[in-house]
Amino acid sequence: MQEITAGKTARTEGPSSSLDEKTEGIKILHGDPKKAIVKLAIPLIVAMSVQTIYTLVDTFWVSGLGADALAAMGFVFPFFFIQMALTNGLGVGGGAAISRRIGARDKAGADNVAVHTLVIMLLIGTVFTLLSLSFLEDIFILSGAGRTAPLAVAYSKVIFGGSIIVFFANVGNAIIRSEGDSKRAMQAMIIGSVLNIVLDPVFIYTLGMGIAGAALATLLSFGLSCALMLYWFFVRKDSYVSFDFRGFKPDMGITLDIFRVGVPASVQQVTTAMMMLIINLIIVTVSSTDGVAVYSTGWRVVTIAIAPLVGVSMAVVSVSGAAFGAEDFEKARATHSYAIKLGLTLEAAIAVGTFVLAPWIASVFTRADAAAHIAPDLTAFLKIICIFYPTVSLGMLSSSLFQGAGKGLNALAANLLRTLVFTPLFAALFAFTLNMGQTGVWWGLVTGNGLVSRQR
Repeated sequence: MQEITAGKTARTEGPSSSLDEKTEGIKILHGDPKKAIVKLAIPLIVAMSVQTIYTLVDTFWVSGLGADALAAMGFVFPFFFIQMALTNGLGVGGGAAISRRIGARDKAGADNVAVHTLVIMLLIGTVFTLLSLSFLEDIFILSGAGRTAPLAVAYSKVIFGGSIIVFFANVGNAIIRSEGDSKRAMQAMIIGSVLNIVLDPVFIYTLGMGIAGAALATLLSFGLSCALMLYWFFVRKDSYVSFDFRGFKPDMGITLDIFRVGVPASVQQVTTAMMMLIINLIIVTVSSTDGVAVYSTGWRVVTIAIAPLVGVSMAVVSVSGAAFGAEDFEKARATHSYAIKLGLTLEAAIAVGTFVLAPWIASVFTRADAAAHIAPDLTAFLKIICIFYPTVSLGMLSSSLFQGAGKGLNALAANLLRTLVFTPLFAALFAFTLNMGQTGVWWGLVTGNGLVSRQR
């Protein structure tokens, strides 16, 4: 027997070796669910927090270019969200399928799912790149970008041109998480994020690339994460799952298993992007592109506020997936219950902190003279939107439980109601019917999200 320490595989010779291979992450997945959630979630929370900090750093440096540049990022963000939705959905679908096979002690099956996930990723990434680059200018004109359209095109050409890099970074990270190796998932995310933070001012200002420089810094950060995971998977080969593309044959059963969770997960995020487009149009109608700058900048703060919750939800997918694979339904229930309590506690504390610090946070992103005039509106947004942070916990963590179980459709209906019905409806109601203008849009976001979350 060849023993390898934590994070590496111990291989036992003989016909049962596929069942006996162990990593520290696999041991965690098979252990106590509460301890598993904490051990997996902490590194992921750290990683998600650092990753969302770099999006705020992006916004900070771009804010020096003025409100138009911030608005341009706001118009790009829904389409970038679609890009992330496709890759994250595929990662969740593949990762959940891998975790279930790990729970069932089927290593060969887990390996096969991992190979299928990467092949599907290459196909979807290629199609997305070709389609997005073909219609960029028309997309932003139709979405109401107006005078900010050239800036939006400059930013998105870089991000969408490197879609394969973005896809592999997220799908590879999901595969690592699926085997309970959240520490290396954290390392890949943090290293890339730190690089982005360092490169932003260099590309934007020192090299004079402007908003395109911010996009290039982001793409290179994804590229570094990709390089690290390629090394782990194909050079060092010390992950639990292994990849053998020789003689690869598509298996419709595995593909459907991935898509059963991946497609609903992607649709959930795509509908969120569609909601953002609708909200942008409502804001432009009742206000101006400055309102879009407030919304896009404020929403980046929201992403870091819910980063701990996202980390917990990622852990829930892996732990519950292993539990369902082992047909240990009590363990799955305990996983969900503990995660809900943890998520509510974290987000309630963050909501209070955001409310108190809202003026200071707004001042950080409106330091340039060209953006200073949106500071009061940004402060108002932050104080209103933090109300819904705790309500996100129930919906997000319940969705993760269903994803772990391979039942991605169960959470989709409520998400569609939230993104395409309740939130736009209440935003329009408050903004137009009640004549609350831009502030009404913010209350619509809180009300629409809150109502559906409580119904789950």
